[in-house]
Amino acid sequence: MRARRSILGWLASVLLGMLVVSTPTAAQDRGQLLYATHCGACHTAQMHWRAGRTATDWPTLKAEVRRWQGVASLAWTDDDVIAVARYLNDSIYHFEQRVESRAVTRLLAEK
Repeated sequence: MRARRSILGWLASVLLGMLVVSTPTAAQDRGQLLYATHCGACHTAQMHWRAGRTATDWPTLKAEVRRWQGVASLAWTDDDVIAVARYLNDSIYHFEQRVESRAVTRLLAEK
């Protein structure tokens, strides 16, 4: 039990250090925080570079974030999904992004 607390404390310190050291934009801050909180424990950077990845462009990256937050029953808003997708795109994928308005995003999500 003591070793488990020690490991969890170390992991929390590392994640907090990563958040403090980086200086992303506000949306990236939210995306990074959501990702670190809900996804980072299982999804290492290696996972995003594997040969069989399903995110091949900006729309498929957003779709994958939306799909997996649903699988995890996180109930993220469209803004949360986009923030996490932007964080992943800025830090890992570097796909060309389309500028989207929230109204357009909401209309697409309703379909």
